Amino acid sequence: MTFLDEAILDAIEYASRKFQVLTGRTNVWLAVQLTNLSIVLYFIWAGVYFWKAELWLRISVGVFCAGIVYALTQTVFKESIEDSESNAYRRVAKGLRNPRRLRDAALRTSFLTLSILSFLIASVLVSTPAIYIYVRLRMPLVMLSNLLIVLTTALLYLLACDPLPPCAGKVREWLGTLQSASPRPGEETTNAASRVNVRAPAGLPTAPTAATASRSPRAIARPRRTAARAAGIPTAGLA
Repeated sequence: MTFLDEAILDAIEYASRKFQVLTGRTNVWLAVQLTNLSIVLYFIWAGVYFWKAELWLRISVGVFCAGIVYALTQTVFKESIEDSESNAYRRVAKGLRNPRRLRDAALRTSFLTLSILSFLIASVLVSTPAIYIYVRLRMPLVMLSNLLIVLTTALLYLLACDPLPPCAGKVREWLGTLQSASPRPGEETTNAASRVNVRAPAGLPTAPTAATASRSPRAIARPRRTAARAAGIPTAGLA
């Protein structure tokens, strides 16, 4: 069982490092997400199991769940993900391995054995026709219980892994490249306005506008004649 535990731990550490290279998220982040999922499933399991129980039993279960939430806020959720990742980074920089690899070996082996036995027992019960009808009525509870055991086992293995040095992640870099390459809406409006407001250089004829085209030739020539008379130029040759 020790050989199987080491093989599974190495495989999960390899997978978590590949996940970190892609997304920049470490095994600590994955462990926290699995913890949150396990807590949600635990409360669902408690609610489904004790929903039709007596009132005093439901109140007792509610108080117990509230105590669990308070204990988690004082232990697991008291340290942020950033602090846990910083501690892991400092340990990796010093060349030290995760102490949980040896400290939690017996606990991981126990949950791994429990996970295997739970699925074997569930498969035997389901394959037996006489017991299948009885188990089918409580199949959600059985599946939730097995899922909680598997999530706890995966959580123990993730906490025993060592992360890589900090990296941004290939997916984040790719998304950042796409975001920097695409122009922003404000920049598009500014560029369009600058193109519209470009004036022709001095001395070049400009295209007539709609207002100028709608005016008659006499109306266009009248300001020219007035300016020529003011300058003392004969107006006979003006259109």
